[in-house]
Amino acid sequence: MKIYRYEENPLLTPADVIPFHDGFEVIGAFNAGIAKFNDEVLMLLRVAERPISDDPKIVKAPVYNLETETIDLIELRKDDSQYDFTDPRVVRDITQSTGFAYLTSISYIRIARSKDGRRFTIDDKPFVYPSGCLETLGIEDPRVTQIGDTYYIYYSAVSPVGIGESMVSTKDFVEVTPHGMIFCPDNKDVLIFPEKVNGKYYALHRPTVKSIGSPEIWIAESENLVHWGNHKHLIGLREAAWDCGRIGGGAVPIRTDKGWLELYHGASLEHRYCMGAALMDLNDPTKVIARSDMPILEPEADYEKNGFFGDVVFSCGALVEGDTVKMYYGAADTSMACAELSLQEILDSLTYI
Repeated sequence: MKIYRYEENPLLTPADVIPFHDGFEVIGAFNAGIAKFNDEVLMLLRVAERPISDDPKIVKAPVYNLETETIDLIELRKDDSQYDFTDPRVVRDITQSTGFAYLTSISYIRIARSKDGRRFTIDDKPFVYPSGCLETLGIEDPRVTQIGDTYYIYYSAVSPVGIGESMVSTKDFVEVTPHGMIFCPDNKDVLIFPEKVNGKYYALHRPTVKSIGSPEIWIAESENLVHWGNHKHLIGLREAAWDCGRIGGGAVPIRTDKGWLELYHGASLEHRYCMGAALMDLNDPTKVIARSDMPILEPEADYEKNGFFGDVVFSCGALVEGDTVKMYYGAADTSMACAELSLQEILDSLTYI
């Protein structure tokens, strides 16, 4: 399969983003939802900012304070045996059953704009910022579905009670209407189909089970985009394959003559993230009819293999122009990049079930 990575890759890096918070540094500008609005390509960029610590023995954990609407900093000593600092993204409390304590950064959504889809300028201020008790640890990995003249933006809302999926909508990317949490914890990787199928809205989602089961892709239906039900298991892991560790939705499903094409991410047990594809029945998306045996995009470039969390390509948005799929993706949990693939070649690569 021919893959054309843009010469400008990575399109956006942390160095391109001025921190919104004083005393913080941007460590990630990645996993952006993608939209076309007027004559621009918009990246709804996940910006991750980390408080700077002048003491190498202290890690500062940011938490949004609901009362003051500011960020509190919790100072944690690296020599405190209660905490595990081996994962740069999270501080774990080894005395707690869940193991979780704090995140080392806080994320929010910021818009980057481009006329050509390659060169972007970044807004000075956040577009969607943490608010409410279910977002005190940040908001992450937005996706965008356009239905009519309304853009529905949904994202992982992180708090001490778990990670769920919240949604807002806009018609102009200025005024925002909140709709609350549409999938409760623990859940993420939600993707809303861009049109009704047989009178119903559909969405993919990825529950994170903690007892029986694995992190796999489910599908649900709705009458109003807010209340979701009739959940069904859709796509599972495959033993000893590139997607044997965990899977989740990537880009908003694409309507083709062959069916609904979903570009999804899969990780190995070694946490190597690749992108693959699955095809769902056009009139009944609860039926998977074909799937990738091999990845259609995997981490090979230096900016995909090395970064805050290396060996990761993770798409949150794609634009289709004729036979060209422009897949925008997060690289190494650090930056944004784009690769072009042939829609027909993706469909031809699938193995029918």
